[in-house]
Amino acid sequence: MSNSKHRATPNIAPEVMDREELVTYPLEAFQSRDYLDDEKRLLWPKIWQMVEREEDLPNPGDWLTYNVADESVIVLRKDDGSLKAFHNVCPHRGRQLVSVPDMLPGQVHDVRGNNRKSFICGFHGWTFDTDGNNTFILDPQDWDNKLTAEMTCLSEVQVDTWGGFIYINMDPDAVPLAEWMGFAGEVLEAHEMSKMRYKWRQWAIYECNWKVAIEAFLEPYHVAGTHTQLLAYGDYYAYSKQFGLHSVSGYDVREEDFATETSGGTTRSGKAGLDPRVSTYQLIKENYETVNYAASTETLVNAASRLVDELPEGTPPGDVVAHWIASAKKDDAKRGVVWPEIPADIQKESGLAWGLFPNQNILHGATYALCYRVRPYGDDPDKCIFESYALERFPDGEEPETEWVYAEPNAENWGTVLQQDFDNMEFVHKGMKSSGFRGPLPNPHQEQKVINLHRNLANFMGRGGVRKIEQ
Repeated sequence: MSNSKHRATPNIAPEVMDREELVTYPLEAFQSRDYLDDEKRLLWPKIWQMVEREEDLPNPGDWLTYNVADESVIVLRKDDGSLKAFHNVCPHRGRQLVSVPDMLPGQVHDVRGNNRKSFICGFHGWTFDTDGNNTFILDPQDWDNKLTAEMTCLSEVQVDTWGGFIYINMDPDAVPLAEWMGFAGEVLEAHEMSKMRYKWRQWAIYECNWKVAIEAFLEPYHVAGTHTQLLAYGDYYAYSKQFGLHSVSGYDVREEDFATETSGGTTRSGKAGLDPRVSTYQLIKENYETVNYAASTETLVNAASRLVDELPEGTPPGDVVAHWIASAKKDDAKRGVVWPEIPADIQKESGLAWGLFPNQNILHGATYALCYRVRPYGDDPDKCIFESYALERFPDGEEPETEWVYAEPNAENWGTVLQQDFDNMEFVHKGMKSSGFRGPLPNPHQEQKVINLHRNLANFMGRGGVRKIEQ
């Protein structure tokens, strides 16, 4: 459908979010098949989106496929070590060069291989080298030799790397990846994510729109209502703010003496009013064990377990956290894991997690990250592909071997906290269809990442739009 048939609702400026004014946005982005069709033209082909980690293509000739909506892209490592990417389609009659079945549970996440020297279309045998040039056409004389190299080559896709991730963009006029990442990229790269490796990676087909799924992880405001077991160990008041395309959330503190250099992230003291030596350990242990052994590290948990033995009673929360971090850093150094030196100004803005427009969220630490990615599932606005993966910095040679595993969304596969999030996602999606739902009322302080997602979506889609609620 032509975008000219839609009239965009007036869209707020970033300053409205900075002032934390009351806003709302329409629901068609979650429910409309027509909107989903427009995403195929106006969103997914126009954005930088993460495909995989660089270590998935370590050697020349390694390749893999990445699918989003109706698009399929081949990414490969060339002999000189560079990356190339092409649309997975033969220019002759449109057959996929690499057959990629739908992402079925337990069957296909992507297709990959190695030692690739050429791609041969399975329909008529047209052949292409790793630069995308056509090297064989059966009976070219039948076209009266009028076929040109430009007509018969593969369609190239932009490819670049950041933080150890491989990104692609189907728009030849797209801004460079570094410019797209902006300040979010600067903050996350200071954590040297390129030196992290997969700890685990899982995916599922889930019963909600892809935006409902990513929104479930864009803010900590839901912790008090969803993850009630965590309230015994920590305070979860939060903030969020926009940085253009991307946005960050973190923990706020109500008592100033609980504010530390890292209090906005996961390495923070435990619940106010309790012995911080004890509550800090309880908080990090509970988070680690119930989030599928992610969002922290075993080193940090073990270092926190010694706080009562190593510090006197009455030690201020800030001193507890400083001692804890220093101990964990030394423990990691002994086993060959060196922490990045993060500049103070970057650490100040680092927060807990970054929402990277439109479909990524990265909860980060000095030596670890818990990440989420979502994509639409076929033509169904009521389903999505949900992926989560844990990254960690390991001693050289001790990185685990991982692959994408289909995992039913339950506590056994994902941990208690993620299962609780899953329990929300389906019923948020269903609830928004109620005729009694008057529209979202996002928290302007704690859910700004959600607001910013919809503001930027409206700019790409030319429809929708976040508007102020006039009082």
